[in-house]
Amino acid sequence: MAHTKAGGSTNNGRDSVSKRLGVKRYGGQIVKTGNILVRQRGEKMIAGDGTRMGKDNTIYAVRDGVVSFMKKKIVHFTGHFKSKQVISVK
Repeated sequence: MAHTKAGGSTNNGRDSVSKRLGVKRYGGQIVKTGNILVRQRGEKMIAGDGTRMGKDNTIYAVRDGVVSFMKKKIVHFTGHFKSKQVISVK
């Protein structure tokens, strides 16, 4: 008789629910006040003109307008320059 023995149990049989992080509104898109532009963990992107950062580092619009992305060199804590993306609404 063909038979398979018991496989036993494993510690790997689970996964976490995705957090849906990332850019929600892209450059050139029209947004309204309160629209979420980016959900992120840590300050990967920085809030510019017309945007603010929430307590969970979410960047949202504080005025109606058009989204724009640009790179800016920021002084890192080591004293070196680090390139960061700045999101603004104009």
